[in-house]
Amino acid sequence: MTRKLFGTDGVRGRANSYPMTAEMALRLGAAAGRYFRRDGSRAHRVVIGKDTRLSGYMLENALTAGFTSTGMNVLLLGPVPTPAVGLLTPSMRADVGVMISASHNPAEDNGIKFFGPDGFKLSDEAELEIEALVAAEIQPAQAQNIGRAKRIDDGRFRYVERVKGTFPQGLTLDGLKVVIDCANGAAYRAAPEVLWELGAEVIAIGVTPDGRNINAGVGSTAPEAAAAKIRETGADVGICLDGDADRVILLDETGAVADGDQIMALFAQRWAAEGRLKGQTLAATVMSNLGLERFLDARGLRLHRTPVGDRYVVEAMRTHGLNLGGEQSGHIVMTDYATTGDGLIAGLQFLAEMVRTGQPASALSRSFETVPQLLRNVRFAAGQAPLEAPAVQAAIAAGEARLNGQGRLLIRKSGTEPLIRVMAEAEDEALMVAVVEEIVGAVEAAC
Repeated sequence: MTRKLFGTDGVRGRANSYPMTAEMALRLGAAAGRYFRRDGSRAHRVVIGKDTRLSGYMLENALTAGFTSTGMNVLLLGPVPTPAVGLLTPSMRADVGVMISASHNPAEDNGIKFFGPDGFKLSDEAELEIEALVAAEIQPAQAQNIGRAKRIDDGRFRYVERVKGTFPQGLTLDGLKVVIDCANGAAYRAAPEVLWELGAEVIAIGVTPDGRNINAGVGSTAPEAAAAKIRETGADVGICLDGDADRVILLDETGAVADGDQIMALFAQRWAAEGRLKGQTLAATVMSNLGLERFLDARGLRLHRTPVGDRYVVEAMRTHGLNLGGEQSGHIVMTDYATTGDGLIAGLQFLAEMVRTGQPASALSRSFETVPQLLRNVRFAAGQAPLEAPAVQAAIAAGEARLNGQGRLLIRKSGTEPLIRVMAEAEDEALMVAVVEEIVGAVEAAC
């Protein structure tokens, strides 16, 4: 049985359209409440956080109704980063955590992510069971057992203190001028607070959410705004978060971008030198650049590749006892500190390296030379399956044959958007471009 509701990062879609409707959110809340409700005398709890999207109000209320209908007590955190939900779920002795967010997607989209009582995202098996409950008749609680809901005022404060605790003792950010771009999203208050309290001179952008401007021309998917602010103010470094602050893109003092691969390379090398890198291995997805793999190999370290999605990176890390992993897109997972990707913690670790070494961001954010890589996205309509078209399959086979021994080809359906992602990697850029264009043309013709 395959998942129909859940993608690579929860349930996601256009707000007020299937599956992101109030009705479906209510059913998901009721199904998850029934799935996580445990036997015993203590009350059953769920913590719910959200980003700054307008539709978050609708989905928050619907989820609350679903959970309370099955006897769960709901603790509402308000706008907090996704990793805050991962941290606070076990801290507040909750049975389940929920984050309402579509991450880096535009404001019109939204999503629902679930965390287990240990603070980690759910397994495929757990999501399948919740889907089965959604499709079934969900048994409500008896009238006297209906749950309660209340708002928690100190959720952000708890998260801020936990994040500050990950910064090395004895170091401060005194003298560093930092541009922080919060994407008008969930970290618009927490991130500037953390940086200022650690001593930085903070220049904040993307901190005026209005429900409709999340990720709009700001954040990790649009680092140009932060780069311009760096050049304007003479800042030392830029930190760009996405809408729910679980991913980060770093900018050096010139405004040049360092993606997740470069950040992971720096951390892996440093942690290995300190004896902190468990298994001498970094976990990263199939999207990570071949240059990262070569960088690790040259230092006697290993790269463990996983399917795309930070939850699969975390699953591999837990299975193999690793403590560092992530994605090229900026999810950096450090299980010594958090249960999922945390853009702010990753940014702090980079700043700590700047302070410790005295080197500028440009010297720390270029650990290896990347192998040329090209990614093209093709949007398709509901009900279409372009990857199943014979012409597309033939184009993919031809591309693989042309790249044989010279590069890498990866074609996949996005788990968060209606997109086909076509990625190729090769030293021969002309060959790489030709292969990608041929496959993209075939996919577009099949849509």
